[in-house]
Order: sequence, then C-alpha cells, then structure tokens
Amino acid sequence: GQGMPASMVCSVGEVLDMGYVVAREKGTSTFQIQNTCMVTLKFSLQLDSFSSRDEDQQRIPSFISSALQGTELVGTQHYNDLSAFSIFPSEGEIVAGKTQECVVTFSPDRESLYYSACIRVVLFGKEVVHVFHLKGAAIDHPMFVEGGIPLDVPIESLVEALPVSLQEAGKVYFIHICLELQGPPVKSILLVLEYVVGKSSPVPAKTELKVGAIQSAQFPSKKPVKFTLDGLPLLRKKGFSVEPGKGSLKPGEVKRIGVSWVPPADCPVDEPLLVTALLTLQGVVKESYQILFMAKVVSA
Repeated sequence: GQGMPASMVCSVGEVLDMGYVVAREKGTSTFQIQNTCMVTLKFSLQLDSFSSRDEDQQRIPSFISSALQGTELVGTQHYNDLSAFSIFPSEGEIVAGKTQECVVTFSPDRESLYYSACIRVVLFGKEVVHVFHLKGAAIDHPMFVEGGIPLDVPIESLVEALPVSLQEAGKVYFIHICLELQGPPVKSILLVLEYVVGKSSPVPAKTELKVGAIQSAQFPSKKPVKFTLDGLPLLRKKGFSVEPGKGSLKPGEVKRIGVSWVPPADCPVDEPLLVTALLTLQGVVKESYQILFMAKVVSA
C-alpha cells in the first residue's frame, strides 16, 4: 500500500471578520474547505471555548503583559459563558476533490466590540491542519463608526495591547481621563497620523473612518442615518482635510471618511498636534463620537 498525507485548503486565511451586528440579532458568513488529496477526508471544526478558562486564568493576561507575547483568541462571549459563534456542519466527510461549505453564525446577546473565538480544522480527529480567528462586534443601535484606536478599556476580551508605544499609550490614557472629566461620557476614537519628512517628495499622512448603517429587524425604519463632523474650520486651519464632512447612509450601507494631514507652517515638530472634533450620527437615536486627531512629524 501507499501512505499519503491528508491535505486540504481553507478559503479563510487568518481571520474571518463577522462585522457589526445589532445585539440580540444574528449575522452569518460562509467559508469553504476543499479536499485536495485523493482519499475521502473525515473532518471536524472545533470552536475554542472557555473549557480551559480556569487554567488560562493562571497566566498573566495579555492586556498587562508585553504586546510581543501571545494573545488570547477567546474574547467576549454570552453571559451564560456559551460561545457567541456557532458552526454548521461541525463535522463530516469530504470526497476527494470536493468542497464543503460551512456556515458561521454570530448571535451576540449584548453590546461589545470584542467578540472573539478560534476555529480549528481537524482531520480524522487528530491532525490540526488549519486554525483561524473569528471576530465580531455587537452594538445596541443599527449604526456604527469604525477606525482609529477606540479609547476604551477592553479588559473583558484580554485583547492585545494597543499598537502604540508606551509613551503614546500614556498620552491616550491621559486624554481619555480628561474627556471623562469634561462632561457626559461619549465614545472616543483616536486617529494617529504621521507625516514623514526626509523623502524627496513627502506625501500627506492619511487614515480613514468608516460610518455604517445596519439592516435590523428590531429597527425596521427605512430612514437614512445622517452623520456630521463638527469643527471642520479648525481642522483645516491645523492642516487636516476631511472628506466628506457630512452625509447620509441607507440601511446596509457603509461610507468612508478620508482624513489626511499636511503640517502647517507654524506646526511644532517636537511634539504631537492634537485637535478634537465631534462626529454625530442621527438615526433611530442620536450618538456622538469624540474624534481625536493626533498628528506628528517624523523622520524617514
């Protein structure tokens, strides 16, 4: 006889992002696994859960350890500790050369940006041939803003530390505390733009925000979601360009807000420039986001 390695191909690379779902509703996504060998493969899809929670809690969590160390793949789950994700089919057989389509369902029971899990594709109950990360976000109202660095503390998910230096993280924490002291709490997002000098032809520093409206059974209104960014004259004076500054979205639509920065003549080069503006979304409810534009000049 002849022994041959079991081989398969998965349509998902490292991450399957389920996107935004209104809390207590469902979202679905599909992926495929293909049998690329000459024999029938028996497969199973194993979803990481809190089965090893007691053991994992003995380790130093990643949000207080080095960002270079490993991170937790299991994030927010249901209040009853069950996973917010489910997979169908969870096991089966794939004939040689054929493809199996699998459906992932995301059903969050509360608002959180940090739903997370991990799927392992296992052959014959023993060999792990592919691992990928599931993530999703749930919100209470059918509209969202995505991008930048959210200035909250995602302790419940034990996610990796923010991808900024310790010095910048200290500034972010200080900014967040100041916002909390100024008035009623609003969601805050930090946009960091770095203008690189030393090149023959410098280009503007660029980033973006995404504003979205979700189709929802709980909120069947067909009215568009309107968004407006206040403080545009000050932003332009400080070298920021924001397009569009206002607009509207139909349910199911996502729009990008492009942000670029070129330092003005009087811009200090030894410290970051910080400008704040208020982004307001008006739909079934009114929500405000404090957007912090932090820009600095760096050498190539």
